[in-house]
Amino acid sequence: MLIDIDASQGEGGGQILRTSLALSMCTGTPVQLSNIRARRPKPGLMRQHLACVQAAMAVSGARASGAELGSQQLLFEPGPPRAGDYRFSVGSAGSCTLVLQTIWPALLQLDAPSRVELSGGTHNPMAPPVDFIERAYAPLLRRLGTDVELVLRRHGFYPAGGGELLATVHPAGPQGLQPVDVLERGALRRGHAESLIAAVPYNVAERELAVVGRAMGWAETQLKPRQLAPQEGPGNVLLATLEYEQLSEVFVSFGEKMLRAEQVAQRLVADVRRYQASGAALGEHLADQWALPLALAVHRSGRAARYTCSELTDHAHTNFRVIERFLPVRFTTEAAGSAQSVMAQPA
Repeated sequence: MLIDIDASQGEGGGQILRTSLALSMCTGTPVQLSNIRARRPKPGLMRQHLACVQAAMAVSGARASGAELGSQQLLFEPGPPRAGDYRFSVGSAGSCTLVLQTIWPALLQLDAPSRVELSGGTHNPMAPPVDFIERAYAPLLRRLGTDVELVLRRHGFYPAGGGELLATVHPAGPQGLQPVDVLERGALRRGHAESLIAAVPYNVAERELAVVGRAMGWAETQLKPRQLAPQEGPGNVLLATLEYEQLSEVFVSFGEKMLRAEQVAQRLVADVRRYQASGAALGEHLADQWALPLALAVHRSGRAARYTCSELTDHAHTNFRVIERFLPVRFTTEAAGSAQSVMAQPA
């Protein structure tokens, strides 16, 4: 059976490609993608997307037609995924974490751990930074019955890149992934903010953290400037980590040229407050990324699972529809006060 997907549907971005590659490997089902990123200013496969295709080919021994820069068509025919040691260069600041998330679902279903070395961008405005994956995403996967160890060897900011990440992905075990409900965050245990700067004036970090500290009522001990080696930059990212009883959430705001440090911080504070006001378990980005591993667990076990989130983006709804093409799982959503409730259940 060949699954044919119009990659211009819904949000129409690279997530459609990555989810399709991941589930093609997990299910052994070939996929034909057309109109890849057709509505983007630069349509087709960019270097980062091509890196995802090449990584998926390496892990599964796949054959692919159309795997070239600028291509809007791709035929991907996977073989059986294999555990092993892999090394992938994403190029410039292309996201290491997005490549990792493409192959992660296939690797965790194997019977041996895999070691994945990635070079490229680790802190990219268009992708989850390593801190988010390590503190928010990976702990949720552990609740499903799998584990990963992440070692950030070198930061890589946009546009220079040059970051290095090592991931050791452990298999889910003989029972496979088991679904869990994620409905509440529990009480807040602690929170802190960090400003990472590389080849950027130190007072940028001080100004960002001062705004966050005043807005959140946090003490100086909760505000952590981190000056990285100049060769890791230039770059600046502001992070807020909220650790609750049942999960952690990470919020991110990137420094940009012509954007004052205070504006970077205000943008982060707005995201944090919006999440806190919702009362939901997951923030909007985690809600999107959680859908795929949860769907695999629901399919494996035959049991439904639910989660609440602060918001469901077009990105998330598109991801639901792509997942449903590969797995006999259906997503249903409904409003839950100021939040959203999502159920993944066997079709």
